[in-house]
Amino acid sequence: MPIFIRGLIIGAFTVIAYLIYTSGLITLGSFSPWSDEERKILQSLSIENLPPIPIDPSNSLSGNVKAAEFGYRLFFDNRLSANGQVSCATCHSPERFFTDGVKLAIGAKTGTRNTMSIIGTAYSPWFFWDGRKESLWSQALSPLENDLEHAGSRMQYVHFISQESNYREMYESLFGPLPNFTDASRFPKEAGPVKNKEWNNAWQSMTQEDQNIVTNVFANIGKSIAAYERLLQPGSSRFDLYVKGLFSNEERNTKMFNKDELAGLRLFIGKAQCINCHNGSLFTNNEFHNTGVLSSPGMLPSMGRVIGVRTAQADPFNCLGDFSNAKENDCAELTFAKTGDELIGTHKVPSLRNVAKTAPYMHAGQINTLAEVIEQYNRAPAAMIGHNEAKPLDLNKKEKKQLEAFLHTLTGSIATDSKWLTRPSNQQTSLASQK
Repeated sequence: MPIFIRGLIIGAFTVIAYLIYTSGLITLGSFSPWSDEERKILQSLSIENLPPIPIDPSNSLSGNVKAAEFGYRLFFDNRLSANGQVSCATCHSPERFFTDGVKLAIGAKTGTRNTMSIIGTAYSPWFFWDGRKESLWSQALSPLENDLEHAGSRMQYVHFISQESNYREMYESLFGPLPNFTDASRFPKEAGPVKNKEWNNAWQSMTQEDQNIVTNVFANIGKSIAAYERLLQPGSSRFDLYVKGLFSNEERNTKMFNKDELAGLRLFIGKAQCINCHNGSLFTNNEFHNTGVLSSPGMLPSMGRVIGVRTAQADPFNCLGDFSNAKENDCAELTFAKTGDELIGTHKVPSLRNVAKTAPYMHAGQINTLAEVIEQYNRAPAAMIGHNEAKPLDLNKKEKKQLEAFLHTLTGSIATDSKWLTRPSNQQTSLASQK
Protein backbone atom coordinates (compact mmCIF):
# COMPACT_ATOMS: atom_id res chain seq x y z
CA MET A 1 0.00 0.00 0.00
CA PRO A 2 1.45 3.38 -0.97
CA ILE A 3 2.69 5.42 1.99
CA PHE A 4 0.45 8.41 1.22
CA ILE A 5 -2.68 6.19 1.19
CA ARG A 6 -1.62 4.56 4.45
CA GLY A 7 -1.15 8.06 5.87
CA LEU A 8 -4.62 9.10 4.76
CA ILE A 9 -6.16 6.03 6.40
CA ILE A 10 -4.30 6.58 9.68
CA GLY A 11 -5.24 10.26 9.62
CA ALA A 12 -8.88 9.42 9.01
CA PHE A 13 -8.94 6.95 11.91
CA THR A 14 -7.27 9.53 14.14
CA VAL A 15 -9.90 12.15 13.30
CA ILE A 16 -12.74 9.67 13.86
CA ALA A 17 -11.27 8.57 17.19
CA TYR A 18 -10.90 12.20 18.28
CA LEU A 19 -14.49 13.01 17.33
CA ILE A 20 -15.78 9.97 19.20
CA TYR A 21 -13.71 10.86 22.26
CA THR A 22 -14.79 14.50 22.37
CA SER A 23 -18.42 13.42 22.02
CA GLY A 24 -17.97 11.48 25.26
CA LEU A 25 -18.73 8.07 23.78
CA ILE A 26 -15.36 6.79 24.96
CA THR A 27 -12.83 7.96 27.55
CA LEU A 28 -9.13 7.30 27.76
CA GLY A 29 -7.22 6.06 30.75
CA SER A 30 -8.38 5.18 34.28
CA PHE A 31 -8.98 7.36 37.32
CA SER A 32 -5.70 8.59 38.75
CA PRO A 33 -5.16 9.14 42.49
CA TRP A 34 -6.02 12.52 43.99
CA SER A 35 -3.14 14.97 44.18
CA ASP A 36 -2.27 16.64 47.50
CA GLU A 37 -3.91 19.86 46.31
CA GLU A 38 -7.08 18.03 45.26
CA ARG A 39 -7.24 16.27 48.62
CA LYS A 40 -7.10 19.63 50.40
CA ILE A 41 -9.98 20.87 48.30
CA LEU A 42 -12.04 17.75 48.98
CA GLN A 43 -11.44 18.06 52.70
CA SER A 44 -12.54 21.72 52.62
CA LEU A 45 -15.88 20.63 51.14
CA SER A 46 -16.63 18.02 53.80
CA ILE A 47 -19.54 18.56 56.19
CA GLU A 48 -17.13 17.79 59.02
CA ASN A 49 -15.43 21.13 58.34
CA LEU A 50 -18.65 23.06 58.96
CA PRO A 51 -18.03 25.30 61.99
CA PRO A 52 -20.49 25.68 64.90
CA ILE A 53 -23.71 27.51 64.03
CA PRO A 54 -22.98 31.24 64.39
CA ILE A 55 -24.85 33.44 66.83
CA ASP A 56 -26.55 36.45 65.23
CA PRO A 57 -25.58 39.54 67.26
CA SER A 58 -28.65 41.39 65.96
CA ASN A 59 -30.91 38.75 67.54
CA SER A 60 -30.39 38.31 71.28
CA LEU A 61 -32.44 35.08 71.17
CA SER A 62 -30.52 33.58 68.28
CA GLY A 63 -29.47 30.48 70.23
CA ASN A 64 -32.38 30.35 72.68
CA VAL A 65 -34.21 27.01 72.65
CA LYS A 66 -37.41 28.50 74.11
CA ALA A 67 -37.41 31.07 71.31
CA ALA A 68 -36.87 28.24 68.80
CA GLU A 69 -39.91 26.42 70.22
CA PHE A 70 -42.03 29.55 69.81
CA GLY A 71 -40.66 30.17 66.31
CA TYR A 72 -41.20 26.52 65.37
CA ARG A 73 -44.91 26.85 66.13
CA LEU A 74 -45.19 30.13 64.27
CA PHE A 75 -43.32 28.66 61.26
CA PHE A 76 -46.00 26.00 60.70
CA ASP A 77 -49.04 28.12 61.65
CA ASN A 78 -51.32 29.04 58.72
CA ARG A 79 -52.99 31.66 60.86
CA LEU A 80 -49.98 33.92 60.29
CA SER A 81 -51.49 35.02 56.98
CA ALA A 82 -54.37 37.13 55.73
CA ASN A 83 -56.41 34.19 54.47
CA GLY A 84 -55.45 31.60 57.09
CA GLN A 85 -54.05 29.33 54.39
CA VAL A 86 -50.35 30.24 54.23
CA SER A 87 -47.53 29.42 56.64
CA CYS A 88 -43.76 29.59 56.26
CA ALA A 89 -43.91 25.82 55.68
CA THR A 90 -46.22 26.33 52.69
CA CYS A 91 -43.17 27.18 50.58
CA HIS A 92 -40.46 25.79 52.87
CA SER A 93 -41.64 22.20 53.19
CA PRO A 94 -39.46 19.81 55.24
CA GLU A 95 -40.37 16.99 52.86
CA ARG A 96 -38.68 18.91 50.02
CA PHE A 97 -35.63 20.05 51.98
CA PHE A 98 -37.52 23.24 52.85
CA THR A 99 -38.36 24.18 49.27
CA ASP A 100 -41.66 23.75 47.37
CA GLY A 101 -40.86 22.07 44.05
CA VAL A 102 -42.45 24.77 41.86
CA LYS A 103 -40.90 27.42 39.63
CA LEU A 104 -42.33 30.40 41.50
CA ALA A 105 -43.44 30.37 45.12
CA ILE A 106 -47.19 30.24 45.67
CA GLY A 107 -48.58 31.97 48.74
CA ALA A 108 -51.60 34.28 48.70
CA LYS A 109 -50.73 34.67 45.00
CA THR A 110 -48.03 33.40 42.68
CA GLY A 111 -44.77 35.14 43.44
CA THR A 112 -41.85 36.26 41.31
CA ARG A 113 -39.02 34.16 42.79
CA ASN A 114 -38.12 30.52 43.22
CA THR A 115 -38.07 29.28 46.82
CA MET A 116 -34.56 28.77 48.18
CA SER A 117 -33.90 26.11 50.80
CA ILE A 118 -33.35 27.51 54.29
CA ILE A 119 -31.23 24.56 55.43
CA GLY A 120 -27.89 25.90 56.59
CA THR A 121 -28.80 29.55 55.91
CA ALA A 122 -27.84 30.52 59.46
CA TYR A 123 -24.30 30.64 58.06
CA SER A 124 -25.20 33.16 55.37
CA PRO A 125 -24.61 36.91 55.72
CA TRP A 126 -27.32 37.72 53.15
CA PHE A 127 -30.80 36.42 52.36
CA PHE A 128 -33.09 36.20 49.32
CA TRP A 129 -31.79 35.92 45.77
CA ASP A 130 -30.84 39.60 45.73
CA GLY A 131 -29.53 39.76 49.30
CA ARG A 132 -32.03 42.42 50.37
CA LYS A 133 -32.03 41.14 53.96
CA GLU A 134 -28.98 40.47 56.14
CA SER A 135 -30.35 38.44 59.03
CA LEU A 136 -32.60 35.42 59.42
CA TRP A 137 -35.07 37.40 61.53
CA SER A 138 -35.41 40.30 59.09
CA GLN A 139 -35.81 37.74 56.30
CA ALA A 140 -38.59 36.01 58.25
CA LEU A 141 -40.56 39.26 58.57
CA SER A 142 -40.63 40.15 54.89
CA PRO A 143 -43.03 37.41 53.63
CA LEU A 144 -45.51 38.14 56.42
CA GLU A 145 -46.43 41.52 54.91
CA ASN A 146 -45.70 40.73 51.26
CA ASP A 147 -48.99 40.79 49.31
CA LEU A 148 -47.89 37.76 47.25
CA GLU A 149 -46.95 35.62 50.25
CA HIS A 150 -48.66 35.79 53.67
CA ALA A 151 -50.31 39.09 52.68
CA GLY A 152 -51.11 40.21 56.23
CA SER A 153 -50.14 43.22 58.31
CA ARG A 154 -47.98 43.56 61.41
CA MET A 155 -50.97 44.83 63.39
CA GLN A 156 -52.87 41.63 62.51
CA TYR A 157 -50.01 39.47 63.75
CA VAL A 158 -49.55 41.45 66.96
CA HIS A 159 -53.26 41.10 67.75
CA PHE A 160 -53.03 37.38 67.01
CA ILE A 161 -50.09 36.83 69.38
CA SER A 162 -51.70 38.85 72.16
CA GLN A 163 -55.09 37.09 71.83
CA GLU A 164 -53.85 33.49 71.40
CA SER A 165 -53.27 32.43 75.01
CA ASN A 166 -50.51 29.89 74.32
CA TYR A 167 -48.61 32.26 72.09
CA ARG A 168 -49.05 35.14 74.50
CA GLU A 169 -47.58 33.04 77.29
CA MET A 170 -44.64 31.94 75.14
CA TYR A 171 -43.99 35.48 73.94
CA GLU A 172 -44.07 36.99 77.43
CA SER A 173 -41.75 34.33 78.82
CA LEU A 174 -39.18 35.50 76.27
CA PHE A 175 -39.75 39.23 75.87
CA GLY A 176 -41.70 40.34 78.93
CA PRO A 177 -45.32 41.55 79.21
CA LEU A 178 -47.12 42.46 76.01
CA PRO A 179 -48.59 45.97 75.79
CA ASN A 180 -52.36 46.38 75.90
CA PHE A 181 -53.61 46.38 72.29
CA THR A 182 -57.38 46.46 73.04
CA ASP A 183 -57.87 50.17 72.25
CA ALA A 184 -59.05 50.03 68.61
CA SER A 185 -58.63 53.78 68.19
CA ARG A 186 -54.88 53.34 68.75
CA PHE A 187 -54.39 49.81 67.42
CA PRO A 188 -56.68 49.01 64.44
CA LYS A 189 -57.47 45.43 63.51
CA GLU A 190 -55.28 45.71 60.39
CA ALA A 191 -52.46 48.21 59.91
CA GLY A 192 -48.94 48.23 58.50
CA PRO A 193 -46.65 49.78 55.88
CA VAL A 194 -48.06 47.51 53.17
CA LYS A 195 -49.51 47.77 49.66
CA ASN A 196 -53.09 47.48 50.89
CA LYS A 197 -54.19 51.14 50.91
CA GLU A 198 -56.73 50.77 53.73
CA TRP A 199 -54.21 49.07 56.01
CA ASN A 200 -51.47 51.50 55.05
CA ASN A 201 -53.71 54.50 55.77
CA ALA A 202 -54.59 52.99 59.14
CA TRP A 203 -50.88 52.62 59.86
CA GLN A 204 -50.12 56.21 58.88
CA SER A 205 -52.88 57.44 61.21
CA MET A 206 -51.13 55.87 64.21
CA THR A 207 -48.66 57.82 66.31
CA GLN A 208 -44.96 57.12 65.88
CA GLU A 209 -44.86 55.80 69.43
CA ASP A 210 -47.66 53.30 68.80
CA GLN A 211 -46.08 52.25 65.51
CA ASN A 212 -42.85 51.50 67.36
CA ILE A 213 -44.68 49.48 70.03
CA VAL A 214 -46.30 47.32 67.33
CA THR A 215 -43.15 47.01 65.26
CA ASN A 216 -41.11 45.89 68.25
CA VAL A 217 -43.49 42.96 68.83
CA PHE A 218 -43.46 42.24 65.09
CA ALA A 219 -39.64 42.18 65.11
CA ASN A 220 -39.68 39.75 68.03
CA ILE A 221 -41.91 37.41 66.01
CA GLY A 222 -39.23 37.38 63.32
CA LYS A 223 -36.47 36.79 65.88
CA SER A 224 -38.34 33.77 67.23
CA ILE A 225 -38.87 32.27 63.77
CA ALA A 226 -35.17 32.83 63.08
CA ALA A 227 -34.24 31.00 66.30
CA TYR A 228 -36.09 28.00 64.89
CA GLU A 229 -34.68 28.28 61.36
CA ARG A 230 -31.17 28.41 62.83
CA LEU A 231 -31.66 24.76 63.86
CA LEU A 232 -32.15 23.59 60.26
CA GLN A 233 -28.78 22.17 59.27
CA PRO A 234 -27.59 19.82 56.52
CA GLY A 235 -26.57 16.28 57.36
CA SER A 236 -23.94 14.01 55.89
CA SER A 237 -24.20 12.93 52.26
CA ARG A 238 -22.56 10.13 50.30
CA PHE A 239 -19.93 12.66 49.23
CA ASP A 240 -19.03 13.32 52.88
CA LEU A 241 -18.74 9.60 53.60
CA TYR A 242 -16.44 9.24 50.60
CA VAL A 243 -14.17 12.06 51.80
CA LYS A 244 -14.17 10.70 55.33
CA GLY A 245 -13.08 7.33 53.99
CA LEU A 246 -10.42 8.97 51.85
CA PHE A 247 -8.73 10.51 54.89
CA SER A 248 -9.25 7.61 57.30
CA ASN A 249 -8.38 4.82 54.86
CA GLU A 250 -11.85 3.31 55.21
CA GLU A 251 -11.85 1.20 52.08
CA ARG A 252 -15.61 0.62 52.20
CA ASN A 253 -16.34 4.36 52.00
CA THR A 254 -13.77 5.08 49.31
CA LYS A 255 -15.56 2.59 47.07
CA MET A 256 -18.89 4.40 47.45
CA PHE A 257 -18.37 6.36 44.22
CA ASN A 258 -18.53 4.78 40.81
CA LYS A 259 -16.18 5.88 38.02
CA ASP A 260 -18.61 8.48 36.64
CA GLU A 261 -19.11 10.07 40.06
CA LEU A 262 -15.37 10.19 40.64
CA ALA A 263 -14.81 11.76 37.23
CA GLY A 264 -17.64 14.22 37.94
CA LEU A 265 -16.06 15.22 41.23
CA ARG A 266 -12.74 15.86 39.51
CA LEU A 267 -14.54 17.98 36.92
CA PHE A 268 -16.35 19.87 39.70
CA ILE A 269 -13.12 20.96 41.37
CA GLY A 270 -11.23 21.31 38.10
CA LYS A 271 -12.23 21.78 34.47
CA ALA A 272 -15.89 22.67 35.16
CA GLN A 273 -14.82 25.45 37.57
CA CYS A 274 -17.83 24.88 39.85
CA ILE A 275 -15.55 25.25 42.88
CA ASN A 276 -15.02 28.93 42.07
CA CYS A 277 -18.44 29.77 43.54
CA HIS A 278 -19.68 26.54 45.10
CA ASN A 279 -17.00 26.05 47.73
CA GLY A 280 -16.81 25.39 51.47
CA SER A 281 -18.81 22.85 53.45
CA LEU A 282 -22.11 24.27 52.19
CA PHE A 283 -20.94 24.41 48.55
CA THR A 284 -21.55 28.16 48.34
CA ASN A 285 -19.39 31.24 48.75
CA ASN A 286 -22.53 33.20 49.78
CA GLU A 287 -21.66 35.81 47.17
CA PHE A 288 -23.55 37.19 44.16
CA HIS A 289 -22.74 36.44 40.52
CA ASN A 290 -24.20 37.02 37.06
CA THR A 291 -24.24 33.77 35.08
CA GLY A 292 -26.29 34.87 32.09
CA VAL A 293 -29.55 33.13 33.01
CA LEU A 294 -32.45 34.30 30.86
CA SER A 295 -35.48 35.88 32.50
CA SER A 296 -38.66 33.89 32.90
CA PRO A 297 -41.20 34.45 30.08
CA GLY A 298 -43.14 37.65 30.71
CA MET A 299 -40.68 38.96 33.30
CA LEU A 300 -38.21 41.80 32.96
CA PRO A 301 -34.56 40.96 33.62
CA SER A 302 -33.83 41.02 37.34
CA MET A 303 -31.46 43.76 38.50
CA GLY A 304 -30.46 41.43 41.34
CA ARG A 305 -27.92 42.42 43.96
CA VAL A 306 -27.43 46.01 42.77
CA ILE A 307 -30.94 46.78 44.10
CA GLY A 308 -30.82 44.24 46.91
CA VAL A 309 -27.85 45.82 48.66
CA ARG A 310 -29.50 49.26 48.60
CA THR A 311 -32.66 47.75 50.06
CA ALA A 312 -30.70 46.05 52.83
CA GLN A 313 -28.92 49.28 53.74
CA ALA A 314 -32.24 51.15 54.00
CA ASP A 315 -34.06 48.35 55.86
CA PRO A 316 -35.40 49.42 59.32
CA PHE A 317 -34.83 45.82 60.44
CA ASN A 318 -31.16 45.70 59.47
CA CYS A 319 -28.23 45.18 61.83
CA LEU A 320 -27.87 48.93 62.50
CA GLY A 321 -31.62 49.55 62.93
CA ASP A 322 -33.58 50.39 66.06
CA PHE A 323 -34.93 46.85 66.42
CA SER A 324 -31.55 45.12 66.22
CA ASN A 325 -29.75 43.87 69.33
CA ALA A 326 -26.33 44.36 67.73
CA LYS A 327 -23.69 46.93 68.49
CA GLU A 328 -22.44 49.09 65.64
CA ASN A 329 -19.14 47.22 65.41
CA ASP A 330 -21.10 43.95 64.98
CA CYS A 331 -22.40 45.09 61.60
CA ALA A 332 -19.32 44.99 59.37
CA GLU A 333 -21.08 42.98 56.62
CA LEU A 334 -23.68 45.73 56.23
CA THR A 335 -21.31 48.63 56.75
CA PHE A 336 -18.77 47.46 54.18
CA ALA A 337 -21.13 45.75 51.73
CA LYS A 338 -19.93 45.86 48.15
CA THR A 339 -21.95 48.16 45.88
CA GLY A 340 -21.63 49.32 42.28
CA ASP A 341 -22.83 48.68 38.75
CA GLU A 342 -20.86 45.44 38.53
CA LEU A 343 -23.60 43.93 40.68
CA ILE A 344 -26.25 44.39 37.97
CA GLY A 345 -27.94 41.07 37.25
CA THR A 346 -26.08 39.19 39.98
CA HIS A 347 -27.87 36.72 42.24
CA LYS A 348 -26.95 34.76 45.33
CA VAL A 349 -25.02 31.52 44.93
CA PRO A 350 -27.20 28.79 46.49
CA SER A 351 -25.87 25.82 48.42
CA LEU A 352 -25.56 22.67 46.31
CA ARG A 353 -26.29 20.34 49.20
CA ASN A 354 -29.38 18.29 48.29
CA VAL A 355 -29.45 20.09 44.93
CA ALA A 356 -30.80 17.02 43.12
CA LYS A 357 -33.92 17.24 45.30
CA THR A 358 -34.62 20.96 45.02
CA ALA A 359 -35.54 21.55 41.37
CA PRO A 360 -36.41 23.77 39.57
CA TYR A 361 -33.40 26.06 39.64
CA MET A 362 -32.26 29.70 39.40
CA HIS A 363 -33.87 32.82 40.84
CA ALA A 364 -37.16 32.44 39.00
CA GLY A 365 -37.16 28.68 38.43
CA GLN A 366 -36.11 29.17 34.81
CA ILE A 367 -34.26 25.85 34.56
CA ASN A 368 -35.97 22.53 35.25
CA THR A 369 -33.18 19.96 35.53
CA LEU A 370 -29.57 19.59 36.60
CA ALA A 371 -28.64 18.59 33.05
CA GLU A 372 -30.02 21.92 31.80
CA VAL A 373 -28.16 23.81 34.51
CA ILE A 374 -24.90 22.17 33.46
CA GLU A 375 -25.62 23.03 29.83
CA GLN A 376 -26.24 26.66 30.82
CA TYR A 377 -22.75 26.88 32.33
CA ASN A 378 -21.22 24.88 29.51
CA ARG A 379 -22.48 27.41 26.95
CA ALA A 380 -22.13 30.53 29.15
CA PRO A 381 -24.37 32.72 26.94
CA ALA A 382 -24.24 36.50 27.02
CA ALA A 383 -26.25 38.07 29.85
CA MET A 384 -29.39 40.08 29.07
CA ILE A 385 -28.18 42.76 31.48
CA GLY A 386 -24.81 43.14 33.13
CA HIS A 387 -21.99 40.76 32.30
CA ASN A 388 -21.91 36.96 32.44
CA GLU A 389 -18.94 36.12 34.64
CA ALA A 390 -18.84 32.50 33.46
CA LYS A 391 -16.86 31.33 30.43
CA PRO A 392 -17.74 28.38 28.16
CA LEU A 393 -16.51 25.09 29.64
CA ASP A 394 -16.32 22.92 26.51
CA LEU A 395 -17.48 19.83 28.37
CA ASN A 396 -18.33 16.88 26.15
CA LYS A 397 -21.48 14.80 26.50
CA LYS A 398 -19.82 12.22 28.75
CA GLU A 399 -18.32 14.86 31.02
CA LYS A 400 -21.67 16.59 31.47
CA LYS A 401 -23.25 13.32 32.55
CA GLN A 402 -20.37 12.66 34.94
CA LEU A 403 -20.74 16.08 36.53
CA GLU A 404 -24.46 15.50 37.00
CA ALA A 405 -23.75 12.08 38.54
CA PHE A 406 -21.51 13.71 41.12
CA LEU A 407 -24.12 16.32 42.06
CA HIS A 408 -26.48 13.51 43.05
CA THR A 409 -23.95 12.39 45.68
CA LEU A 410 -24.60 15.64 47.59
CA THR A 411 -28.05 14.44 48.65
CA GLY A 412 -28.08 13.76 52.36
CA SER A 413 -30.20 14.11 55.46
CA ILE A 414 -31.31 17.05 57.56
CA ALA A 415 -29.17 17.12 60.72
CA THR A 416 -32.04 18.39 62.87
CA ASP A 417 -34.05 16.48 65.46
CA SER A 418 -37.15 15.09 63.75
CA LYS A 419 -39.43 16.83 66.26
CA TRP A 420 -38.64 20.13 64.53
CA LEU A 421 -39.51 18.84 61.04
CA THR A 422 -43.26 18.26 61.28
CA ARG A 423 -46.19 20.49 62.15
CA PRO A 424 -46.91 20.59 65.91
CA SER A 425 -49.56 17.93 66.53
CA ASN A 426 -51.85 20.17 68.57
CA GLN A 427 -51.62 23.23 66.33
CA GLN A 428 -54.79 24.82 65.05
CA THR A 429 -54.75 25.81 61.39
CA SER A 430 -58.04 27.68 60.97
CA LEU A 431 -59.03 31.25 61.68
CA ALA A 432 -61.63 30.11 64.21
CA SER A 433 -59.57 31.00 67.26
CA GLN A 434 -59.12 34.57 66.01
CA LYS A 435 -62.85 35.28 65.81
